[in-house]
Amino acid sequence: MLFEGRFTHRSEVFAMAARGASGLASIGVGEGDAIALLLRNDTVFLEATIATGMVGAYAVPMNWHERPDGVGYILEDSGAKVLVAHADLLEAISGSLDLSGRLVLRVPTTATGEPEVCPEPETGLTWAEWANRFEPMAREKHRRPASMIYTSGTTGRPKGVRRRPLDSRQAAAVASMNQSVLGIRPGMRTVIPAPLYHTAPNAYTLGALLNRAFVVLRQGFDAEGLLADIETYRVTHLQLVPTMFVRLLKLPEAVRARYDHSSLEHVVHAAAPCPPEVKRQMIDWWGPVIHEYYGSTESGAVTYCDSDEWLAHPGTVGRPVEGGQVRIVGPDGSELPQGEPGEVYTYHPALGDFTYQGNDEARRSIELDGMITSGDIGYLDEDGYLYLCGRAKELVISGGVNIYPAEVEAALISLPGVRDCAVFGIPDADLGEALAAAVEPEPGTELSERDVTSYLRARLGTLKTPRLVTFHDALPREDSGKIFKRRLRDPYWQRAGRSI
Repeated sequence: MLFEGRFTHRSEVFAMAARGASGLASIGVGEGDAIALLLRNDTVFLEATIATGMVGAYAVPMNWHERPDGVGYILEDSGAKVLVAHADLLEAISGSLDLSGRLVLRVPTTATGEPEVCPEPETGLTWAEWANRFEPMAREKHRRPASMIYTSGTTGRPKGVRRRPLDSRQAAAVASMNQSVLGIRPGMRTVIPAPLYHTAPNAYTLGALLNRAFVVLRQGFDAEGLLADIETYRVTHLQLVPTMFVRLLKLPEAVRARYDHSSLEHVVHAAAPCPPEVKRQMIDWWGPVIHEYYGSTESGAVTYCDSDEWLAHPGTVGRPVEGGQVRIVGPDGSELPQGEPGEVYTYHPALGDFTYQGNDEARRSIELDGMITSGDIGYLDEDGYLYLCGRAKELVISGGVNIYPAEVEAALISLPGVRDCAVFGIPDADLGEALAAAVEPEPGTELSERDVTSYLRARLGTLKTPRLVTFHDALPREDSGKIFKRRLRDPYWQRAGRSI
């Protein structure tokens, strides 16, 4: 593994994890307990995660952008017995939270290779100092659970997804799915540009390490930097998100042509809808190495398609993976026919069951006949391919017509000069709801409302063109990094004295 210019052999990562596991066991951490990680991407993140799993406990990665009250909530909700945190992040929360009653281990802060970018607390052990006090644990004490990821709190506090450890049959099925869907194989070479507190990069990176991959761990995404890494390290596998595709495609043609990407074998994406034109351009550029899956923290990957399938079914997120099930359900709970949009329910037996930490009722509320939903709206075509329309809670009904903001966002993101965007419904006296768009321009770019509306009207027509366009230096984001639409949308409804 390469991190900030330093190479660490995977054996060193696992050896330090084994020492950490012995340390955790010595203070009584065991099966079902939780260890919180307030860390940027770092080798220690992986050491601590593996150590936690070795004693049967749950690693709880936290969004390091979170405010102290959000960190405090997750610490208390998870019941974390230990907190491992980067020194500057620990310093930022220590004055606001009572951290007594749990072991706190700090990690020297690094940024672009420079150590200790802020003053260190005078007391307290580092993760390395503490772990090196112990002999490596010879064998794991319990079956290793997945990390307990807290989902975005768009409708209240985030919920921790607590999944039972897999049995041997389930573990084999997941390993097979990781190979076919994610492309994970022994000896692969990959770059991790996304934060490890997200479900997908977290699981992907751990899977890569277990398969003796060469991993380049980055603290953030830089479009040209990724191209340079692909060429320099002969990268074979990547897991990206559509926003990264957009950033890559907006690089000048001369920059894109400067780097060799011929080593790429398997580039998989998920996490958000990918605008069809963006995906088509990526396939044209990188070739038929682009793969896609659909799922969630709760469900895992449930559908999949490769480039050829997508080109034959543009816009799809794939067909059910082996053993996976997808059902489209109407408001009355009945299954809908092909081509008719409804709420998407999924199930995959390989992942086993889960609950939300301390909130079994919330878990029951998303289930129907053994299947669960993430609130997405979609439909199946005659070949069994799934297409997503948008989120049930984001549906805009304007003049009696259903409009899914995701479709408008997919078109708007391709407008030159748009870095990111969010489309949502606001109150309208005549139509009930009207579309609004919040746009984050590329730095140094000047865009007008007319630029936006003219571009969309030509592509989507008047009905799907926002009546209001606002511009923002930075759009608010949820814990997961997705745009926090409620913060953009709610003020309009509050001023109108209405609720959505």
